[in-house]
Amino acid sequence: MKSAAIRIFPDPVLRKQTQSVVAFDRHLLKLIAVLTRTLRKQPCGIGIAAPQIGVAKAVAIVDVSKREPHAARLILVNPVILERKDPEARKEGCMSLPDYTAFLKRHRWVRFRYQDEHGLFHDKISVGIEAVCVEHEVDHLNGVLFIDHVTCLKTDLFPRTAGKHR
Repeated sequence: MKSAAIRIFPDPVLRKQTQSVVAFDRHLLKLIAVLTRTLRKQPCGIGIAAPQIGVAKAVAIVDVSKREPHAARLILVNPVILERKDPEARKEGCMSLPDYTAFLKRHRWVRFRYQDEHGLFHDKISVGIEAVCVEHEVDHLNGVLFIDHVTCLKTDLFPRTAGKHR
């Protein structure tokens, strides 16, 4: 099974509200496999949402194991954030805006409900980088990009190469 190309802003699919998944079938499993493979090919990626590969379905993968070795991959189908706590400003980027990072507020604690690839419902609390990633990916499913949370694009959005020597 192949990976897919990451859609880059301003691709219109990134701004679409996704459709809920109602069929938990082989098509969903194939989408999850493509998302997983695509995410694994990204050196810095810790999460991916279906719109980032051009599919307007409410499916995302969160895998922060590159930063937290004991973390497990989460397959999020139809996720909804129920509660958020402990906002903090942190630097964030996105594979769909590969040349930029910005400081923005995300929450260090989120409680959310989602379905797995079999349609079973789960409630989960995530903390730290996993909570931030869950928020980021759920935003993607709602057509929201991290730049929408940046207070002032002129002063708070940085090229990824800023501060690095070439």
